[in-house]
Amino acid sequence: MEQALIFTRWLPAALCLLILWQFQGTGDTSAGAQRGNQERRLIEADDANIQYTGRIDFTDPKKPRFWAPGAYIKARFKGPVCDLVVNDEQQGGTNHNYLEIVIDDGKPIRLRTTGAANTIRAADGLSDGPHAITVCKDTESGIGYLEFIGFRCEGLLALPPRPARRLEFIGDAITCGAGSDLSKVACDKGQWYDQENAYLSYGPLVARELGAQWHLTAVSGIGLVHSCCEMTITMPEVFDKINLRGNAGIWDFKRYQPDAVTICLGQNDGEGGPEAYRDAYVGFIQKIRSHYPRAQIICLTSPMAEPSLNAVLRENVRQVVQRVNRLGDRRVQGFFFYRSYRDGCGAHPDLEQHQLIADELSGYLKSLLGW
Repeated sequence: MEQALIFTRWLPAALCLLILWQFQGTGDTSAGAQRGNQERRLIEADDANIQYTGRIDFTDPKKPRFWAPGAYIKARFKGPVCDLVVNDEQQGGTNHNYLEIVIDDGKPIRLRTTGAANTIRAADGLSDGPHAITVCKDTESGIGYLEFIGFRCEGLLALPPRPARRLEFIGDAITCGAGSDLSKVACDKGQWYDQENAYLSYGPLVARELGAQWHLTAVSGIGLVHSCCEMTITMPEVFDKINLRGNAGIWDFKRYQPDAVTICLGQNDGEGGPEAYRDAYVGFIQKIRSHYPRAQIICLTSPMAEPSLNAVLRENVRQVVQRVNRLGDRRVQGFFFYRSYRDGCGAHPDLEQHQLIADELSGYLKSLLGW
């Protein structure tokens, strides 16, 4: 009887302890989330642990602006959650930029801004870390700038050194990755830039394959002597700018000296006036050389050119390279793409074809540069 009385007195207390233990156990995730919410703080854009690559305007180091497609940011963060805080110019009031976000070398995630001020959940539900994050601007200068405010997370850690190798890709819509990505918006729907993916365009694909940093110096519709779509600028005019489409902001070439530069222009110049085109091409190469005295310069044909234009571009590249070589610059080469790639929007290469273009070009660059 006494034992039964002790048991009945003990049972409610034990049940209470069990219920409390279960509540605490199932609350671990909630507590972790609460901890994350409490410990996450805004780490501003001028933090020394943030790496920037691309033509970026640091006039206000707390709000660096980048127009260029493919401009990217890298960091290492602690904790299970990381938010990205960015402002979007929203040029024209309705434009929106896209970003490619990569966590720990995982599959790229394509996200878009939704307003002028944006807090974007870049990572969630991760281990305590550390974790690597790459944020790349998928859309080009014609859609407007992004203004980076910072990361909201538990803290940032030092990154490993940048790759010593550096590449730059000069070009038009193809180099921007325009018309390539149909994952969010179908062709002929939304805005033109809704199908643009600079991160998965051929240039960054080549750079990542070869373990190099990259710059994309590109504008949709631009040419050497003639640009399309009522555009009044040409690449030689805006090559020294931060905002190429706006022809604004002087770029300091000392900040980035590439080992190799590729030029993929001519699609918008068309087949006419080959002599004027070649003269302009030689002059442009000389301009590039004045900024990059040691770089290899590779003149490409257009990977989306139809047969008649492709024949003209091949001859133009041959003639230009020969002329520049005869003038004493032997670090200028020509490269002809194996085939035409036109399966994306507006007969531009799609994402699968950008990978094929990259496969062609990376093998050539690897051999040329001894990488």
